[in-house]
Order: sequence, then structure tokens, then C-alpha cells
Amino acid sequence: MTAFDNLDLKNLAFRDAGDGIGVLSLTRAAKRNALDAQTVEDLVAFFAALPRSGVRAVVMRAEGDHFCAGLDLVEHHHEDRRPEEFMHLCLRWHEAFNKIEYGGVPVIGALKGAVVGGGLELASAFHIRVADATTYFALPEGQRGLFTGGGATIRVADLVGKARMVDMMLTGRVYKGQEAVDVGLCQYLVEDSEAKAMEIARAAAQNPPLSNFAICSAISHMQNMSALDAAYAESVVAGIVNTQPASRERLEAFANKTAARVRPG
Repeated sequence: MTAFDNLDLKNLAFRDAGDGIGVLSLTRAAKRNALDAQTVEDLVAFFAALPRSGVRAVVMRAEGDHFCAGLDLVEHHHEDRRPEEFMHLCLRWHEAFNKIEYGGVPVIGALKGAVVGGGLELASAFHIRVADATTYFALPEGQRGLFTGGGATIRVADLVGKARMVDMMLTGRVYKGQEAVDVGLCQYLVEDSEAKAMEIARAAAQNPPLSNFAICSAISHMQNMSALDAAYAESVVAGIVNTQPASRERLEAFANKTAARVRPG
């Protein structure tokens, strides 16, 4: 029994990989894992339950050849939503992605194929993004007569800068390979993104949960503050985290020269 067993997830599948690692999969492969309204609700439900689940790190992956092709444009076309209806849908996207970014549990994205539009907005909420040779990133909203509604103006612009984001939206520019790493869309480029994401998740899960909570929530909060407020908040968080029992044990190991040393790879 897990904290997620009672969730009625339609377009997500959860697997306990052991050692505190959870694997969450997008399961709309036939739709290139496009995000319809139901998938967004599934994400809200899962990531609302995650912080109290005991899971120490999550790998998010996708069935099929593509991670996520963005907003389900077919559903969007058929629904013919009014402006206020689409606004409220966007707010649910923000709810889901905020729960990922600020939830305090490391989320590592195993990316492949399309990471486009809303798929890039989803990926940008992860704490670490791992791409493979098939992965490509784009924001084609301009060519489709749309505008981003799931946080790209916040997170993607933060990753690549305003000028690059404007270029991506105006021209449909696609990033992949080493260039995607260089501009900040992903941190790793490997042959097998799922294997690498699992390796990262297992390493992160070894950290004290309180430390991970601070890393995976406080930094984002502090980025939203003035420098003066962020300095104060950082001091408070450091006071709590750096005096936790788990820190004392690890500091003792360091003092006794039994802790692993930091060495270049």
C-alpha cells in the first residue's frame, strides 16, 4: 500500500522502484503524451500527495517515443473554451507545476523525443532534466496562434533567458543535443536518460529529507524574493537544516575523516 493507491489516476502510472525512489509515467503514448485536462488533474493529485508519501525522489518518464508534445490541441479545439474557461485551465497547470517545483521532493525528468510547448513547461518544473540524443525542445506557440499558459514565461525564461525564449516562440527554433545543455534546457545529455535519471534519484535519496526539502523548495522561493529578504530566509533555513540530527552525524563523520571526500569525476 502506498500513498498513491487511492488516487484515481487516468493518464499517469506510478511504480515503487525501492530505496525510496518512485517512478511516475505519462501514459498517453498514442497522443505523444500531450497534456489534456485529465492529465493535469492527475498531476495535481499525485504531487499533492507526494510530500507525505515517504518517497524520497521521483523519476518522471513517459511511455512511447516522446516525453510530452504539450497542450492537447485536439481537445483544446473540440472544447472551444471561453476565455475564462481556458484561464482556469491554465491555473490548474500552474497548480500542478508549482507542486512539483515547490514540493520539496527531488523530481528528475527522463526526457526523450518531443519536449515541446506545455511539455517543456512541465519539464522546466523538474529539479533536474536528463535528455538523450532523441530529445528536442521547442515553444511553437507563435506558429499556432497561441501563447504559453503553463509557466514558460517564469521557468523557461529563467532557464534560457528572455531573449532566447522570445526567439523560440517567434521562430519555432528547436534546441537539441549539446546546444540544449549549453543554453540550460537540461543538465545532462546521455545515451539512456531513464538509467541516468534513476542514478541521480538514488544519489539524491541518500540525502537527509530535510536537506532535500530545503534544496527543492527554498531555493525557488528565495528566487522570488528581494536580495535582502532572500538573505534572511536563507539564514533561517540554514539554521534549521544545518542543525538537524542527520547533519550532526555527517559532520562527525567528516571530522573523524570517515566521510567520503569531494573529488572530481
